[in-house]
Amino acid sequence: MINRDIGYSLWLDFIERDFLKTQFPQLIEKDIINGATSNPAIFSNAIISSPAYKEQLATLKDKTPKEKYEALAIEDIKLAAQILRPLYDVGNDGYISLEVDPTLANDTKATVAEAKRLFKAVGEPNVMMKVPATKAGFSAMRQLLATGISVNATLVFSLSQARKCLKAMKRGLAVFENSGGRRAEGVISIFVSRFDRELDEKLATFGISGSKTGVYNAARIYRVIEKNKAPNVRALFASTGVKEPSDLPRDYYIRELCGKHCINTAPLLTIEEYIKTPQETETLPLGIKITKPYFEKLEANGIDMFSVYDKLLDEGA
Repeated sequence: MINRDIGYSLWLDFIERDFLKTQFPQLIEKDIINGATSNPAIFSNAIISSPAYKEQLATLKDKTPKEKYEALAIEDIKLAAQILRPLYDVGNDGYISLEVDPTLANDTKATVAEAKRLFKAVGEPNVMMKVPATKAGFSAMRQLLATGISVNATLVFSLSQARKCLKAMKRGLAVFENSGGRRAEGVISIFVSRFDRELDEKLATFGISGSKTGVYNAARIYRVIEKNKAPNVRALFASTGVKEPSDLPRDYYIRELCGKHCINTAPLLTIEEYIKTPQETETLPLGIKITKPYFEKLEANGIDMFSVYDKLLDEGA
């Protein structure tokens, strides 16, 4: 559950229209979550599997696939933003994320234009525009924050990406604040479990314990973000659901990455497992004495983390 005493937030990584009208408000009222995230894959699954969209889809027959997707997504995001708005108004997060078309990831101008268009279409201040952490994306993040649009930097796998996100966000926020702007925030979404799915089988052949790479990589990026002391920029741990089959507890990645001034966004089943046993202690930060030897061991066994970063970013995009 969220812990405002240390600035730890739990967001839901799930969107579906009927759910938003029923269970979603209950999670907020019970102080279990204080924000939410979405992505095209989540919307795709919801639209395909839920009957809640059939009526609206019937009115969109002459639209392109992208236009249909946007019409459905905008309505859901607007609803989620309105439900979360009371939290936002008192400074208790209250954000929902909407992703810019990832096919624009290498086009700054198009990313900025689309983010502004979607933000305006939703019409709620507590929407974070999700922008991939690419070279073009860094510039887009800076420009969007400079205009007061909050940003969720997504697909962050490496320290290098995180540092560039930080630089872009701090510059954009400085412009916004100097112009008299009141509130804009950035989160840096560090993907976690994908490292373990990529590497655990290979690490086992070297006698190296699995399910550590994602946590340790996220922990060292978290340290860098916190060291920068940017109050309006936080680490967000994403891709934190345990993929079946697995011997790991369903809420493993939430419990391993709990600390001050950060966010964990997780699927519904993961959150439901997590709240069964409240977490009493923080697990972050993990010190450099823990993470540095681990990555040195990976390198000594021929694991090129830079190649892993590039592969996961390409797959994610």
